[in-house]
Parts: sequence; C-alpha cells; structure tokens
Amino acid sequence: MKSPKRTQEDDKDGGEQILGKPFLKWVGGKSQLLEEIFKSFPNKIFHSQKSTYVEPFVGGGSVLFKILREQQNIRRAVLNDINPALISTYICVRDNPGALLEELSKLERDYFALPESGNSRRDFFLSRRAEFNTLTTSQKNSKQEIRVPALLIFLNRTCFNGLFRVNSRGEFNVPFGKYKNPKICDPETIFANSALLQKTEILCGDFDKTLQYADGNALFYLDPPYKALSPTSSFNAYAQGGFDDNAQIRLRDFCRTLHERGAKWVLSNSDAPDGNGAPFFDKIYAGFRIRRVFASRMINADPAKRGKLAEVLISNF
Repeated sequence: MKSPKRTQEDDKDGGEQILGKPFLKWVGGKSQLLEEIFKSFPNKIFHSQKSTYVEPFVGGGSVLFKILREQQNIRRAVLNDINPALISTYICVRDNPGALLEELSKLERDYFALPESGNSRRDFFLSRRAEFNTLTTSQKNSKQEIRVPALLIFLNRTCFNGLFRVNSRGEFNVPFGKYKNPKICDPETIFANSALLQKTEILCGDFDKTLQYADGNALFYLDPPYKALSPTSSFNAYAQGGFDDNAQIRLRDFCRTLHERGAKWVLSNSDAPDGNGAPFFDKIYAGFRIRRVFASRMINADPAKRGKLAEVLISNF
C-alpha cells in the first residue's frame, strides 16, 4: 500500500490535520495533559541539536509524537517498553507500514462484512484475540512481524475502552467493545508516523535499559504504570508481573541516577496515598520538584471515582 498524497484541501481548517499522532488508544494516555507536560520540559533541550529524547515507558506515545512533530532539533528519540507486542508494533509502523496496512485492511474488510446485530463480530474479535495470544506466547517466527502488530491494532480498536491488559499467563484478556464503526485501518496516520519514527531507536525491556542514554544532552519523560489509588482501582497489568510499590521505588532510584549523570527528566504518576494515607510520591521523591495537575479518568467500576483526578508531575529541575 502506497503512502497517500496530501493536498492543500487536506490541510484546510475544519478537520484535524494529521501529521503524526498516536495510532493506538491507550488507557492513561497523556493527550489531556500534553500542555502541562510540555510546560515542565526545559526549553534549552529543544534548542540544542545534540539533544536526545528518551521514553522508557512509551505506551501510546502521545508525548513522543508531539516531540517528533514539533521539535526538529532533537537529534534522536529513544523509545522503550517492556511489552514485546507493543514494541513490535512500533517497529512495524516504522519499518514496514505498507505491509501492516495491507493486513489491517483485510481485518477491517472481514470485520465489517459481518452483521452488526447478533454475535458475529464479537465471535470474530474473540477468534482474533485467541490468535494474538497464541502468537505472542509461542516461539517467534517471521510471520509474526506483520500479523502480531496488525492484530494488536485491530484488538485495540475493537476491545473495551482501548484497554491493554493481560492475565497471569501473559494473555490479552480485554472483552469485546461493541463499537459501531471503529477505524481499524488508518493509512494516513500510519504513514505519517512511519516517517516520524525514522529518527528513533526502539528498544524492548525494563526501563533501566535506557540508562545508557543518560547525559547532559538527554531529556527523559517517564510515564510508568500508575500506582493504584485504591486496592480495587488498578488497571496497570499490561505486562506480566505488574508494577508494584517496589518497582516504583526502583524507578525513583533510576531517576536519581539520571540526575547524577546530568540528564533532565519529568515523571508523571497518580497522586496516590501510601499505606498510611500520606502522599506516596511526595515522600519517595522528596527533594525533587512536584506539582499537581488534573485529568479526567473514566475507567472505574465505581462511578464516584471517575472524573477529574489529581496527578503528579515530578522533575529534577
């Protein structure tokens, strides 16, 4: 599939001009907080042609794509995540967008050929979910390089609320979303993202894998799985093993090391309490700059816990 040509008509006001944006829906994504996050970044980083931008937890990439669109002086961007299927999708978007779109087009065509009423689309979703789990828990082969990313995007667009959640066996287990007309194949966004991602290095592993990029020319944005506000409100199991308080403290130690090496960093998280009801992150990040911002969060079994919630932005400058 060839990249579509843009025209002046495409860029007129009245519709969103797509210059690269997240290609996945992502719970906890930072679209709402982009302005606040960018206020936290040091301007001089963006004026230096030696700068490196690093995201150890890339997720849906809202901040990443804004950086790649708007900050031309960034020499390179490094993105990392512990989720192998997610990282294989970023690599596929960067290196093989045409083949990915061919696969997505087939999935979209087969999905919409089924009747909207009844369980046909739900059954198709469950069948593709089972295939995805078989491929991602089996030995890697060349067929997975396109099929797994295509299935991940398909499932993301058709599952409940765009969640990515796995069970204790590492299997994706989010239910069907019942959307009437989900956009499964989006050539313009995929090709635009592929162009932007050409200047990126893509890693897969623990966040400490990115420590090698820490120096005085580096800016790190860290968006880890959020600490749950209560024992029943956790949605952060998008990788086997989760991200508990010990992992949050290990990340704090990582941030201290970044600081010692001269790198600038900004970290976002929930404004969650510790076991005694005191602010957890105020305690473990004492000595660093902490400010609170608000974002809407609609995924909670208890309606009283939805709506505007405080989050923390922490930085070392």
